[in-house]
Amino acid sequence: MAVAAANGIEIAYTDSGGQGPAVVFSHGFLLDQTMFDRQVSALTPHYRVITWDQRGHGGTRATGAFTYWDSAADVLALLDHLGVERAVLAGMSQGGFLSLRAAMTAPDRVRALMLIDSQAGQEDPAIAPAYEQMHQAWLDNGPGPVQEMVASIILGPGQWDGWYAKWNEQYAQWAPDDLGQLNWPFRCLMDRDDITSRLAEVTCPVLIVHGTADAAIPLARGQAVRDGLPGPVTFVSVEGAAHAANVTHPDEVNEAILGFLRGLGAGIGDGL
Repeated sequence: MAVAAANGIEIAYTDSGGQGPAVVFSHGFLLDQTMFDRQVSALTPHYRVITWDQRGHGGTRATGAFTYWDSAADVLALLDHLGVERAVLAGMSQGGFLSLRAAMTAPDRVRALMLIDSQAGQEDPAIAPAYEQMHQAWLDNGPGPVQEMVASIILGPGQWDGWYAKWNEQYAQWAPDDLGQLNWPFRCLMDRDDITSRLAEVTCPVLIVHGTADAAIPLARGQAVRDGLPGPVTFVSVEGAAHAANVTHPDEVNEAILGFLRGLGAGIGDGL
């Protein structure tokens, strides 16, 4: 893993290199770039695959409060650092939030978008109080008491010991003196602006992949993004997949991603 000084922060990232077109993957809340390991393996033979840790996640520290517009500037600055003029931006959940904003900020830099279990609106006010309570419990007592509930929302049924270990390790690293690393990303998530009315600004091709069992962002939210986009949209629903469909159903998601990229003419020897 490398580190780039970009947009005023130190961004931890991994770059497969190579001559293929660039595809940048941005992870979801409470996750990190490793959530895309199966996508990296599937795409690397033909694409330059870049993954990175967002502020307050993995190896990238937050320096204070931020928004997804700041995160969009981060990914564009990372492209500058890597000398990439134009890329396909792929994002799961909050990774999609920032990727949409990057496409609005610098449309000439974004060849296409791939949105996995994402949306353009804000949190449902009916469930926001429960998220606030879980977050406070996490801050007060660490992940242990709520980690299974959180994992069930993000990853669905199963035993997610690897993620439990990461969450507990990061909490131990930041508590009690640096809990902003947990609080700032959460406030970014909960206080984000609604960009639904701006979807018409995104004219590049878009792939939307959404799990039918997504409890965090219901399928209808993904369909609303589809309906608000003016450009060509490919919509793929993944039967039975929870919020992180690319983790729980990697084969189906990889098939959709590779098919979409081939449709762009985005292979070795093809310009983006």
